[in-house]
Amino acid sequence: MILFKKSEDLRKCLADKKNKGGKTGFVPTMGALHEGHISLIEACRSQTDLCICSIFVNPAQFNDRKDFEKYPISLEMDIEMLAKAGTDLVFVPSIHEIYPKGDTGLETYNLGSLETTLEGRYRPGHFQGVCQVMNRLLDIVRPEYLFMGQKDFQQCLVVKRLIRLLHLAIEFQTVPTMRDKDGLALSSRNRRLTTEQRRFAPAIFQALTYIRDTLIPGDTGPVIETARQILDAAHFKTDYISISNAVDLEPVHVFDGKVKTLALIAAFQGEVRLIDNMLLN
Repeated sequence: MILFKKSEDLRKCLADKKNKGGKTGFVPTMGALHEGHISLIEACRSQTDLCICSIFVNPAQFNDRKDFEKYPISLEMDIEMLAKAGTDLVFVPSIHEIYPKGDTGLETYNLGSLETTLEGRYRPGHFQGVCQVMNRLLDIVRPEYLFMGQKDFQQCLVVKRLIRLLHLAIEFQTVPTMRDKDGLALSSRNRRLTTEQRRFAPAIFQALTYIRDTLIPGDTGPVIETARQILDAAHFKTDYISISNAVDLEPVHVFDGKVKTLALIAAFQGEVRLIDNMLLN
């Protein structure tokens, strides 16, 4: 495994390897890696000839500066995990390397309703920041395949839209969410949970499972309300519980059992904000 800190060095290496043929795959991360990230690496390795991973905590996508400052950092452990997983190239740029002119006053993208619903509503500016960094990373790596996790379902939709806006020839692969034995979706933010908070955290999975197992054609309001009660009992402060169209995340108030639908939740356990989702049909 080769580690790069400068984009120009990575570009030169990639140009040489691409001249020799083979498919390139890219896994962008913000570090604090766990087995969910490694599942992305494994998917990338199984479908491509060259697996590239980036580790970059992107300040532009944090609408709360305190959240950015508290984001867990474990670079040495991350690099060790990536090496064991068989990653070929790792890109660990500085903020200045990605944003040489600073990370404010950047370009904006037309994301439609994705920017104002669910995560977009509760984290204004977040998805613009995602697009700003992904534009730069994709320009540096220029992969043929891009791998991201289903846990960040709305972010996946945003990046797919970015790929279309930029007219990039990239095949997007969504990798299923990895979970602990009690159902909690693996997340870098889980490290910030206290022992007691970690005990309550699986209630998000329990609420999603309740929605999936209980939902029948008709009004979705009652099942959402019961899911909210499950979170309340586990001391969650809920941002949203939504049953949405899986194509554009438009809310589904009346379920017909035919349109591809998923449930999405964002809620705080103490100061730690967790998100998760589950396909319903």
